[in-house]
Amino acid sequence: MSNRKSELETLKADLEARLVRYQAHQRRETGALDKDFEEQASQTQNDEVVDSLEAETRAELVQIAHALDRINNGLGDECEKCGEEIDPRRLQVLPYTTVCVDCAAD
Repeated sequence: MSNRKSELETLKADLEARLVRYQAHQRRETGALDKDFEEQASQTQNDEVVDSLEAETRAELVQIAHALDRINNGLGDECEKCGEEIDPRRLQVLPYTTVCVDCAAD
């Protein structure tokens, strides 16, 4: 397995575990809202942050799945827009990217 594929699999597992924690928070598995109104307001605000983090995590998981599909089909290092090779330095920073720097800027 390529180093990038391994890195993506690890990142995917980490994000899936994070998603489980977000969902547990949303189901209030650690307890109901506090009876104090101010504390409830704080907990509700935290819920909004967790909702946002969950959405970001889900979006990142979609990108990772797409990148893994491209790797499995032998296209992992190729820009899906222009067909040129994606700079390896870009892949180190954004292992789930599927476009080169030039196409990302468009």
